Amino acid sequence: MKASSSRALLPALIGAALCSACATYPAPNPGRNLTDAQCRDLTAIKAHAPPTMQRNANELAALRRAGYDPSPWYDPYYPDDLQAAQRLVDYWYRVECAPPRG
Repeated sequence: MKASSSRALLPALIGAALCSACATYPAPNPGRNLTDAQCRDLTAIKAHAPPTMQRNANELAALRRAGYDPSPWYDPYYPDDLQAAQRLVDYWYRVECAPPRG
């Protein structure tokens, strides 16, 4: 394979990988930070519904979008960083997930 054809193949592979990731984790609607599934699952969590893996995954995804990173072995800012992310997710929830009043 020529070097030029392998260079042309790389963007196609990256694009395919990104498209498959989009299908697995849908992006929020334009102008929104939370997906409809996250709104639904956060509503269930707030209503003390039984936890499920999907609800927990959606809550963690929202917290990560708000800037929380649970991966460090030692986090000197814990729990402040988690609480800050939770406040931001709560704000997004109130703004984006609240039913229309009328």
